[in-house]
Amino acid sequence: MSDSAVSDPAVSDPAAADPAVSDPAAADLQFEQAVRKHKLVASYRLFARFGFDEGAAGHITVRDPLDRNTFWVAPFGRWFGGVTVADLVRVDQYGDVVEGSGPVNKAAFFIHSAIHDARPEVDGAAHAHALHAKTFAALDRTLRPLTQDSCAFYGRHSRFEEFSGVVLDRGYGDRIAKTMGEDRALILANHGHLTAATSLDAAVWWFISMERCFQSELLVLATGEASPIPHEEAALTASQHTVEYAELCFSALYERIMAEQPDLAASRPV
Repeated sequence: MSDSAVSDPAVSDPAAADPAVSDPAAADLQFEQAVRKHKLVASYRLFARFGFDEGAAGHITVRDPLDRNTFWVAPFGRWFGGVTVADLVRVDQYGDVVEGSGPVNKAAFFIHSAIHDARPEVDGAAHAHALHAKTFAALDRTLRPLTQDSCAFYGRHSRFEEFSGVVLDRGYGDRIAKTMGEDRALILANHGHLTAATSLDAAVWWFISMERCFQSELLVLATGEASPIPHEEAALTASQHTVEYAELCFSALYERIMAEQPDLAASRPV
């Protein structure tokens, strides 16, 4: 080995080749990025597992911890149940793919970019055309506090009344984000529902839970008159449905989907 090679810091110092080696904070963010991408893949597969995959419709996003002006999403047209970490693409605020390769669902970009921009604290958002959600969205109503689970959305969701076809412009997305405000969920009239949270875990759990709440209320409507939980009790229960509880619920599903799909478990960041 030559003297020049020995003295070259780019060769002799691993930190020069990888700044994360000497910067624990950067290493932590890189690991967090890997974890978020893996959970995003698991989320798509959970959506497929629960029957939320309807052709190419639907999208889940997670904000990138290294560049918070960008988010990760699956390529447009990829079957939710087959998404892998290698498939994911990172999209900037202009809708351009800055990492990975594959087409981007325009509706996914216009809706999710509007939410991520309007709410800097939001790291995860989810939308799909789930059967009971789109059925409920055809009714002129919001969820009532009929069960303990539905109280998670009591005073924490609203309804977007406009339906102007597929969301193909940013103005449409901005109106959705404005109506959603700081809520955790939004019913899209004649369309379905949308959830957002400070973590991907909570956004995905709330999406799944809300779909089941729609199913429950539709069953009640079909069988008889409901007996809603009174306001005071419903508000108390809503306050108990925290982000932390939603993340705990997601963690159980995360473990479940990895137990069912060994390739997903094998790719979990450690």
